[in-house]
Amino acid sequence: MSDSNTTDFTNPSTFILLGIPGLEAAHVWISIPFCTIYIIAMLGNFTILLIVKMESSLHVPMYYFLCMLAVADLVLSTSTLPKMLSIFWFNSREIDFSACLTQMYLIHCVSVMESGIFVAMALDRYVAICDPLRHSTILTSPVVAKMGLAIVLRGGMLVLPYPFLVRRWPYCRTNIIPHTYCEHMAIANLACADIRVSSYYGLFLAFFLSSLDVFFIALSYTQILRAIFSIPTKDTRLKTFGTCGSHLCVILGSYIPALFSFLTHRFGHNVPLHFHILKANMYLLVPPMLNPIIYGVRTKQIRDRLLRLFIIKGPKVFS
Repeated sequence: MSDSNTTDFTNPSTFILLGIPGLEAAHVWISIPFCTIYIIAMLGNFTILLIVKMESSLHVPMYYFLCMLAVADLVLSTSTLPKMLSIFWFNSREIDFSACLTQMYLIHCVSVMESGIFVAMALDRYVAICDPLRHSTILTSPVVAKMGLAIVLRGGMLVLPYPFLVRRWPYCRTNIIPHTYCEHMAIANLACADIRVSSYYGLFLAFFLSSLDVFFIALSYTQILRAIFSIPTKDTRLKTFGTCGSHLCVILGSYIPALFSFLTHRFGHNVPLHFHILKANMYLLVPPMLNPIIYGVRTKQIRDRLLRLFIIKGPKVFS
């Protein structure tokens, strides 16, 4: 029989999420920008989906991929923010073991999917600019649907080992996670087992897969830039490049914080823990908020359709 000072966590029923250790007194204040970010992300991404659904001229591959990105952002935000806010507002730190694994799976799965969506969007821009006459015959609706399915299956299958590995490990030390959500390595570090397989697999996904996706995106944009600079008139060059600007902004806004968060988490051992966690939160929360704003501001078709909604509704209010 075990003594009173030891607890067996071999099969923990719950984990305890601490939030942001060291900043507990500021949790309520931190929740204000987090909640604002969540509301903007929800409104922005639902608006993108609504506009694309209502505007038949937007039923083309570029906006189908944008809708996929909006759905992924909604899933990513909703799988993390509500629990974070319950920690900040109500000190509700417990999370069921299965719920924790589900949250972990969704976070990493959707992140891999979003990387695949960026590759698909780069391919769409490449065909649209480098081979515009064949765009509608190359990227047909069935082809786009198959690409979407491949992106979803790739994310789902590649991240599947995470919950299986985490579930089979013994937890004999503690069930306390010093984080605001169930991140893979944060859980793995609690295990009383050799986690090298999981750590190496995480490194493989982060570096090899991301590097592969970035390589294809860079290859596409190299060809796109060559095609743009071969256009004789400056105005046409700027207009053509403008169609890619929003996509490039979204890519940079997603990959750079993700890479920085990953590197500081694994190699920044002298960085304060609360900085690690805040950076990890920004990586998950800010891109879903910025993506619809970037596309809404920089994409003329979406901007015009949104303005028409308000212009049409405006006179009815005062009639």
